[in-house]
Amino acid sequence: QVQVQESGGGLVQAGGSLRLSCAASGSIFSINSMGWYRQAPGKQRELVAVIKSGGSTTYADAVKGRFSISRDKNTVYLQMNSLKAEDTAVYYCNAVGLRVMLTGRFDSWGQGTQVTVSS
Repeated sequence: QVQVQESGGGLVQAGGSLRLSCAASGSIFSINSMGWYRQAPGKQRELVAVIKSGGSTTYADAVKGRFSISRDKNTVYLQMNSLKAEDTAVYYCNAVGLRVMLTGRFDSWGQGTQVTVSS
């Protein structure tokens, strides 16, 4: 089993910064990608940023130039700068990879962390 745990959410004023962290643990052989998604009230969950094992990154247009994703082993970070009220959402971490002993693929989600940006 693979667990994913986020941390670092909170309340911040518009224009401020927050850093989210996410650690994956458990029966991990390798991680293909780790990413951040968010879901605002009444909206569907959407991709924020993802980083693949080779280091390539993808960002949603809405966060390009403001957010930065990075990874250190089984932990992924999301540095969020110049936050806007529309960034308010629950942020979820996702990890995709292979289990130990190559017993199968995992696609694991965290419980989410609330980010609230006050205007």
